[in-house]
This record gives sequence, C-alpha cells and structure tokens, in this order.
Amino acid sequence: MTGAGSPGGPGIIQALKKNTKINLHIADANPNASGRYISTDCCFHQLPMAGSEDFIEKLLNLCINKKISVLLPLVTKELFKLSVYKKKFLEKGIKLIVSDEDALFLANNKCLLYQHLKKKKIDVPKFFIVHNKDQLREAVIKLNYGKVPVVIKPCIGNGSRGVRILDENADRFDLLFNYKPTSIFSTLSEVINSIGKKKMPQILVSEYLPGNELTIDTIVEEGIVLDCLIRTRATINNGISTSGKFINDKKVTDYINKIVSSIPGLKGPVGFQIKKSVLGKYLLLESNPRIQGTSVAALGLGINLPVRIVDQALGLNLKKLKKISGISFARYYQEAFYDS
Repeated sequence: MTGAGSPGGPGIIQALKKNTKINLHIADANPNASGRYISTDCCFHQLPMAGSEDFIEKLLNLCINKKISVLLPLVTKELFKLSVYKKKFLEKGIKLIVSDEDALFLANNKCLLYQHLKKKKIDVPKFFIVHNKDQLREAVIKLNYGKVPVVIKPCIGNGSRGVRILDENADRFDLLFNYKPTSIFSTLSEVINSIGKKKMPQILVSEYLPGNELTIDTIVEEGIVLDCLIRTRATINNGISTSGKFINDKKVTDYINKIVSSIPGLKGPVGFQIKKSVLGKYLLLESNPRIQGTSVAALGLGINLPVRIVDQALGLNLKKLKKISGISFARYYQEAFYDS
C-alpha cells in the first residue's frame, strides 16, 4: 500500500491488518510518514515522488523483490502513472487496484465528467467551464451571482484546493469571527484580484447546492456496482469527513449506478460526493477513483472495505453485505512517535 502518510493511510493500514492472511508492505515518499510508526510490524519502503522519472521503475522493482501480489495506491497522482503501466505490472504477476487510464482521466476531471454525464442525460448541477477572467464573470452572472451563491473549482483539483463559494451576501463579520481562516467563502472580486495577471487553470463554475452532503464508497467491477455504502457528512475538516452516519437511500444508489455504468473501465474502489440541490435532488459534486480515507468508518458496520478491495483484486467472490446503515461514526486524531 502506498500513501502510508496520507490522511486516510493509518486507518486503512489498521483495516488491512485485521486480515492475518495479508502480508502488508507500506510505502511513502516521506520517510517519516505517520503510517510507518503506527504499524512497526509492517515493512516500510520509501518511494520517489509520483512525478519522478524513476517512480515506476523503483516501485516495480520493489514489488518484484518483495514478491508483492497486489498493489493498492492511495495517492491520486500515482494512479495516473500506474494506469499507464498496468500491463507491465500484470506481466510480473502484480495486480494493480486502479481503473483504466481513460476512465481514470474522466472520473478525476470535474469538467469532463460533468460534460460526459450531461451528454448521457444524467443529472448534474448547472455549470459552465471557463478559461479566463472574462468568461468567469459571464458564467457567475448567468448563474444569478449576487442573488444566490455560486461555486468555483479547478477542473482537476486535489482535496479542496481552489474550491470557493462566491457569495456577496455572506456576513463578513460572521466569517471573520466565527469561521476558521480556512473558510471557502469568497467573492468574485476577491477571486479576480487573486488571479491578477496570472494564467488561471480551467475552472468549473456551477450552481451552489445548499442541502445535505453525502459520501458514497463503492467497489466497481465491469460497470457494475458491487458495494455501495452511503454516509452523511455531518462535520468536515479541510474537506475530510470527521463525523456522520451510514444511511440507505435507493434514489442515491440508483443515481450512482447510472454514473458508474456510463464510464467504461472503472474498477475497484471509487468514491463519490453528492449534495442536495435547491429542488431537493442529490447531484454530483465530484468523484474520486480510488479508496477514500474515511471508508474505514464502515468497520462499524462490520464491513472491511480495504480487505474487500484486495479480495476483489485477487478474483475472490465478495460476500453480500448484510448491514449497510444504522451506524454513526466520529473520527479523531491519534499520535505516532518516533526517534528524531
């Protein structure tokens, strides 16, 4: 498993270790990754950054030397490189838990994904794709900016970077004294000034969805959703769920099935975020074509998603889930100590 120091890494390590048949090796570019020190019985390996020219070579050699059967990447940037070299790993008997390259590119690009789903007549928020400040001004006006909030986000993002809710009517005093400095509320003029004369990335401008937000964890095989777990996002810290509860909602399940079946090549774990619109309909915010860190909350339901994902990669039949709702969860920080 790579990404041992990612936010979800330590929890996924602990989940994988619950299956004693798994001989777990963990890796990260950071030699002091948190996962390294909470699981001293796992072999730790330092890797180059995903953008390094020797990343694939070093990782492949490591897998061969350590007789790795299954590779589970947690780092988004690694997914793209690994999808390109999937065949190279398979030739050495190493199964990659990663979707096909085209599916990965589509699922991770918010603009392309919205365009794709719109063509397939699958509901998405009202949106525009803009390339410069003039187009940005035009798009927010078309979405009634000034009367209602509007959302902007980079087409290809990482976490919540670049995401802003533009709201002229938000109480600035309230934002200053009752919200943390990481609040994503802003205004069009503030964003325009921040861009300045620099070239801005391609941006998705969409309607603001004011209702409840849900996260969905799925395991996908050949366009079919094998597992679909829905959880509320009661509290969020820097884009990561910190509490919520598992619910059952057939309309949401059907919506996710439509999205998945429209994207050939999705395989393994795929996460989705959806939110309720003004009209009371859940619509897609984004998809994450990898295992999500908070997916380990399903352990409260007796479901070990990381292990099920490994089992799927090994070609084992997944037992039908018995319970998918009725449990709440709260996440907390935990320390790892090491000799400095």
